[in-house]
Amino acid sequence: MERTAIFPGSFDPFTRGHAALVEEALNLFDRVVIGIGNNTAKQGLLTVGNRKRLIDDIYARNPRVEARVYTGLTGEFAEQMGACAIIRGVRNTTDFEYERTMEATNHRIYPEITTVMLFTPSPVADISSSTVREVLSFGRTVEEFMPEGIDINNYLQ
Repeated sequence: MERTAIFPGSFDPFTRGHAALVEEALNLFDRVVIGIGNNTAKQGLLTVGNRKRLIDDIYARNPRVEARVYTGLTGEFAEQMGACAIIRGVRNTTDFEYERTMEATNHRIYPEITTVMLFTPSPVADISSSTVREVLSFGRTVEEFMPEGIDINNYLQ
């Protein structure tokens, strides 16, 4: 039986830190579905379509990784994908406290789905989407924050 995990987030944009967590998850699961949350109330750097396109480009040659846009509860999305787990990345104690609260809520509503917290590897633990957006806002290059071969300018509108 194939073991599927979802990795939910806004991914605005998807960074080297996110990619490192996907690689870790692939060591534990047969398949990872990257769930791009679509909060229509938020204006992001990238459109949700371009976020998906960026992730699709990164994993075009990896049939074990798929990107999907979703709305609604993450647990509901996990059920729809046939997932047994939700992957969450933890960079620091602030992330941990937030993720622990989310895990408790998800476990209460979806007890059959396990939350797996993965520590973001040290070399990329300082990278966040908000940092990338801020650096970009000052006209600086963000190549070092992005997955190999990804030029963020190809996804901006």
